[in-house]
Amino acid sequence: MTHEPERLDGLRERIDKLDQKLVALLSERAKIVVDVGELKRDTETPIYAPHREREVLDRALAHNKGPLSNRTIEAIYRELMSGSFQLEKPLAIAHLAPIGSFSHIAATRHFGSSVECIGVPTIDRVFREVAAGHCAYGLVPYENSTSGSITDTLDAFQNHDVTIYAEALIDIRHCLLCNGPTNEITTIASKPQVITQCRKWLAAMYPHVTILETASSAEAVKRAADDPRIAAIGSRLAAHEHEVEIAIENVQDRAENITRFLILAKEAAKPTGDDKTTIMFTTKHEPGALVDVLAAFRDNGINLSHIDKRPSGRVNWNYTFYIDADSHRDTAELQTAVSNASAFCTSIEILGSYPKAGQVL
Repeated sequence: MTHEPERLDGLRERIDKLDQKLVALLSERAKIVVDVGELKRDTETPIYAPHREREVLDRALAHNKGPLSNRTIEAIYRELMSGSFQLEKPLAIAHLAPIGSFSHIAATRHFGSSVECIGVPTIDRVFREVAAGHCAYGLVPYENSTSGSITDTLDAFQNHDVTIYAEALIDIRHCLLCNGPTNEITTIASKPQVITQCRKWLAAMYPHVTILETASSAEAVKRAADDPRIAAIGSRLAAHEHEVEIAIENVQDRAENITRFLILAKEAAKPTGDDKTTIMFTTKHEPGALVDVLAAFRDNGINLSHIDKRPSGRVNWNYTFYIDADSHRDTAELQTAVSNASAFCTSIEILGSYPKAGQVL
């Protein structure tokens, strides 16, 4: 026992020496990043390139032999790349406000903490900021594993000229937040999608309280900060930002509650060999038109991993469909499928081809 402090000191000394080497290597890497940034600016190459991001992350994870998890390694590298963006050219990322919203959390997890996150009041505004060139990229929620598609995002694609550049899978953990006794709660507030993801829990634990829908989960947390009888369902970050106590953690109905976010840009992403393409189309008013469109992808050996629909907003009972195809727009198979499908559509548009997300962040 008398030798334990000496052994601990020795291990800490080894860590200190390794830290010194790590910082030196990171600085050496950063100097190369500065040179890369200059070349990109000279050739007008995008600073953020999803295909290159995927290559770097896959290579890092392939080298990981433990004991750190792949998720930890990816988080470290995303922060490293975030710092590289700052050296090459500062990036502004539009997302649904305010600070502490799950969109804000998704932006920082995907792009790291060195980029500038710009919170805007609506999902449509995120599209506008990217389309107008005010922000280099935007991040919007697309679908949740519990509550399904985000209709505001689907509708915005009909009105704005942007491209889907990448995707991110974000683990969503909801907390009940309040500054008063939990048995005195009269109202629980959050955005509609969050309430849906916690509906069974709410029915079991608080069947008689008033449910208040807000524009964002972070706005609900602000209300809880001002009134001890109001609780909010929100994130740990929002609780910290607005000084609200965490009463109960993990109140979502499903343990694995994942939201898929899309990264919007003006440019197109390069293929990686493991890509996804999102397509928007409206069918002709003919018997079996939708079946014929879907068959065009089946006949070309392309799997469809997602399908949804929304009112077109132009003609009553006229719908716009959205599908995700497991292929890149540059492949002959997808080009043929889209060409064949167009015969049964009044309109068809590729919204973007992008690398499939890897680890859940």
